[in-house]
Amino acid sequence: MRALSLLVSTPLIAAVLPVAACTAEQPSTEVVELRVDVVAEIPHDPTAFTQGLELVDGVLYEGTGLVGRSELRATDPATGQVRARTALPGDLFGEGITVVGDRIWQLTWQHGVAIERDRESLAELRRVTYPGEGWGLCHDGERLVMSDGSATLTFRDPETFEPVGTVDVHHDGEPVLRLNELECVDGSVYANVWQTDRIVRIDPGTGAVTAVVDMSGLLSPDERAATDVLNGIAHVPGTDEFLVTGKLWPSMFRVRFAPGPG
Repeated sequence: MRALSLLVSTPLIAAVLPVAACTAEQPSTEVVELRVDVVAEIPHDPTAFTQGLELVDGVLYEGTGLVGRSELRATDPATGQVRARTALPGDLFGEGITVVGDRIWQLTWQHGVAIERDRESLAELRRVTYPGEGWGLCHDGERLVMSDGSATLTFRDPETFEPVGTVDVHHDGEPVLRLNELECVDGSVYANVWQTDRIVRIDPGTGAVTAVVDMSGLLSPDERAATDVLNGIAHVPGTDEFLVTGKLWPSMFRVRFAPGPG
């Protein structure tokens, strides 16, 4: 088992928070110090441009991106083997996904289209539209939570996809930009921060960041040189563990976030 330190400090947060982008002063919230334990390393398709992960009933659903290569897949979380897959139309760039009962929602990047799918067959059922970009998506049990690359999370009705509210994510009064892949767990939202090796944990009621995880070092330098950014986080139900990976990564990691320095 390998342990990776979580670095929690104001400079770490500020690295992804341009001061000029601050528009409103928010109350300060203490950021919890954690470490990351790697429980297992699992094969992952190195051609998958991972945009979303979610583990439900023993099936790991993965949404991938790039025009002409975007898919929704059902995979084996223990081996990484693809059990089923369906391609998006060639002009669409797939983004985040989430499971809602017997359905799956899948975002697209700049087309303003969300696709509702049958969870069993992965077949498209309908499409709805939204303004702006689509990045990450998760379901908190009552509503959808969606990111668009900004510091704002939008809450949506899981049946209609209509917006029902927003929250601005912040730390020490500054916005946390480039929120990407999302995972809703036990009242918190975990988010990859695009173009970094960081995951932030967010209180969706206030928008405050409550923890920051430095995920650097999961891949060797040689492996990292041939890949894209960290992206993809799925909670393992009934445990305190997560599956994490990245775009074009050859491995997926089962990890645990634990209190205390590494």
